Amino acid sequence: MSGDNGTSAVWFHCFAGISGDMMLGSLVDLGADLDRIVSMLDTLPFSGWEIQSGRVMRGGISSIGLTVEVHDDATARSYADIVELVTNSDLPTGVIGRSLACFELLAGVEAALHGVEPGQVHLHEVGGHDAIIDIVGTMAAVELLGVDVVYASPVAVGTGELQTAHGILPNPAPAAVRLLEGIPSYGRSLPYELATPTGVALLRTLATAYGPMPAMKVAASGYGAGSNDIAEIPNLVQAVLGELAATGGAGSGQEAMLIETNVDDVTGEALAWTVASLLDAGAYDAWIGPVIAKKGRPGFVLSVLCDPARAEGMREMVRRETGTLGIRGVIVERWPSARTEEVVMVEGLPVRVKMADFRVKAEQSDAARVASQSGMALREVISRAERLASED
Repeated sequence: MSGDNGTSAVWFHCFAGISGDMMLGSLVDLGADLDRIVSMLDTLPFSGWEIQSGRVMRGGISSIGLTVEVHDDATARSYADIVELVTNSDLPTGVIGRSLACFELLAGVEAALHGVEPGQVHLHEVGGHDAIIDIVGTMAAVELLGVDVVYASPVAVGTGELQTAHGILPNPAPAAVRLLEGIPSYGRSLPYELATPTGVALLRTLATAYGPMPAMKVAASGYGAGSNDIAEIPNLVQAVLGELAATGGAGSGQEAMLIETNVDDVTGEALAWTVASLLDAGAYDAWIGPVIAKKGRPGFVLSVLCDPARAEGMREMVRRETGTLGIRGVIVERWPSARTEEVVMVEGLPVRVKMADFRVKAEQSDAARVASQSGMALREVISRAERLASED
């Protein structure tokens, strides 16, 4: 759907949570060709699986139900095993890059929870055939639909306990909670695993903002079913595909929240940490400016621009990290230029590259990671990534 006329977007409504099969099912319902997805997945160097697909009813809504039938006993793989599987496939470069980014995120969370290095992590539930198919299949579906940008609503989670490969765990699972950091979420009094680590990792990899459906010209909608038929709510995720509304004139911008505080008793080290933490948590931007504060004291203004749905979390982070006694905020409009994101491989590692009509820019953190792991100069990684993206 992407083209010269505008930016193609998908918004996921996660009122009943999110899982890998729900997300993939909703994209198939939007129009991603399942046969073409399977053809892509067939290039992965492993067998013993097949996708079963069909229409099911959830709360009176027709939706796509997907299951992965597994014909061998491989239920856990190391992170290194999965990286090898994906990189040795014939998948499109963008699918490889986004899939690896998602698995890297999952491995990092599991490593932190178990107190080991990411390279030592064995992924149980997310290392089996079904999770690999869900993750790579979802990335393939996004590629086929030509989606430029992904948004999502706040994510619902369940309550109670879960039976996992690690035994009984709280619901939501610890990995899911860690992945939800910085993402608006809320609990439902339902004893089901509404938000799975795989589903949240996919959102975290793809989504750029969270909140209500953005202004768009709707082209299609789709529904992906969860495995349980829950009486209280339709157990599905809603996906809406469309073209983002053009922005440019006064009153037509994207709504954002500007949060600020004045401080005169916080160290530079603490302020730098706060800015980095805010950006990691999903702020659009964060910055510090010098001022002469009350009583002639030198001070700083800490400013944060974020999605209004994230304002509460951002305010709490500012308060916690700076100790400020006063925070102000105002709703503003911003006019971001239309851009897409490509993923290219440099030395076998993924680098995200932002593409606009007038600029191509590699993601600094990705380029720095590749430089560190490969021994290449950072400027060479950036140059090569931007050149590869421009050639696509």
